[in-house]
Amino acid sequence: GQGASEASPHPRSAGESHLNTYTWQEIQRHNQQADQWLVINRKVYDVTGWADRHPGGRRVLTHYAGEDATDVFRAVHLELDVVQLYLKPLLIGELAPGEPSQERHKNSQLVKDFQELRKTVEAMNMFDANLGFFFLHLAQILILEVLAWLTLYQFGSSWHVTIFIAFLLTISQAQSGFLQHDAGHLSIFKKSKWNHLLHKFLMCHLKGLSGTWWNYGHFQHHVKTNIYPKDPDSKLGPYFLVGDLQPKCS
Repeated sequence: GQGASEASPHPRSAGESHLNTYTWQEIQRHNQQADQWLVINRKVYDVTGWADRHPGGRRVLTHYAGEDATDVFRAVHLELDVVQLYLKPLLIGELAPGEPSQERHKNSQLVKDFQELRKTVEAMNMFDANLGFFFLHLAQILILEVLAWLTLYQFGSSWHVTIFIAFLLTISQAQSGFLQHDAGHLSIFKKSKWNHLLHKFLMCHLKGLSGTWWNYGHFQHHVKTNIYPKDPDSKLGPYFLVGDLQPKCS
C-alpha cells in the first residue's frame, strides 16, 4: 500500500468547463482491447492508444475498460501529480451529473466504506514505511549471500559444504522474495524510482528473474483479486481445484 494526497488529483481547470458528459451505459460499451474507456474521479479517459505504453502493462487497463478505476488507480500510483501529466491528454469527458460515481451494479456503500478506511489508515500514517527495518532486511539478505560465496571459496564444493550453502541461500532467496514484493508494490520509499531500483536489484540480480514480468502479473492480481480469469494467480486449473467447481470463462 502507499500513501496519497487527500485532494483530488484531477482538479477542474478552465479548459474542462465544457467537457462532454457520458452515462455508464455508454462508457461500458467501450470495454474491448481495441476500444478502452475508464473512469477516475468521475472523469472519463480514453486509454486505447496509451495501453501499450502503460508502465504497469496493457492488461491492467484492459481489465478496467468500461469501469470505474478510481480506487485501484490511487492504490498503485504514488506520485499523483506526475501521473496527471500522462492522464491529461487522455481526458475525453466526465460522468453526467445524474450518474453514480461507480457502475450501477457495484455496492456503493462498500465502495464508500473502503474509501473511508483508506482515509483512516492514511491519517494514522500506516503507509509510512520504517526504512530502518527494510535496511536491516536487505543487510540480512546480502550477508547470507556473501557468506555462501565465501564458504564456497574457502572450503570448496564438497557435499556437506554444498548442503550448508544451500541452507544459507534458501533463507536468502526466501527473504529476497518478501522484500522484492514490498519494493514492487512501491511501499518502501516515497519516490517510485527508488522502489523500482531496489526491486530490479532484488529480482534481476539476486533472484535472477525479470522484475517487469513479476510486476505485470502481480499488478493484475491486485487490481482484480481472485476474479477469474483476470487474476493470473487464480489460473490454477491444471494443478489445483479452488472451491467446489472448476472455474471457467463464459
